[in-house]
Amino acid sequence: MYQNLTIVGNLGQDPELRYTPQGDAVTNFSLATNRTWTGADGEKKSAVTWFRVTVWGKSAEACNQYLAKGRQALVVGTLQADDSGNPRIWTDNSGNPRTSYEVRAQTVQFLGGREDNAPPHQGQQGPGKQAPATGPVSGPVDSIDEIPF
Repeated sequence: MYQNLTIVGNLGQDPELRYTPQGDAVTNFSLATNRTWTGADGEKKSAVTWFRVTVWGKSAEACNQYLAKGRQALVVGTLQADDSGNPRIWTDNSGNPRTSYEVRAQTVQFLGGREDNAPPHQGQQGPGKQAPATGPVSGPVDSIDEIPF
C-alpha cells in the first residue's frame, strides 16, 4: 500500500527543534488548513483543520530556522496512525473527544515571501524557495495558483 498526503497551510506556532539521544534533528510544528464553501442556504461557511507535522534530519534544522508562526508551507508526507490505522483520538480537559492528525513530512516547501529580517537560505536567493525534507521536490512555488495539481 502507498499513502501520500499533500497539505498547504499556515503554521500555528513557531517550529520546535530537538535532537534524539542519537543526535538526529527533529522539528515539530502545527499547520492549519482552511476550507470555505457556500452552504445550501447561501451562507458562507468555513472550517479549519489542524495537522501536527514532524520533519527529520537537515530539513528539520532548515524548517526550524526559516519557518515561523503564520508562514505558509506545503508539506508532503504520510499520515501517522495508531495500530488500527486511525488518527490519534483523545479527550480534552472538558471531556470532549478530539482527533490529532499527525504527518511525517517527506518534503517541506516554504511558500510565499521570506520575512524581511530572515537571512536568505544558503545557496538560494529570493522568496518562495524550498527545502527538501527527505528527497527531491519540484521547483519553487510563489503562490497557491502555481501548485501543479
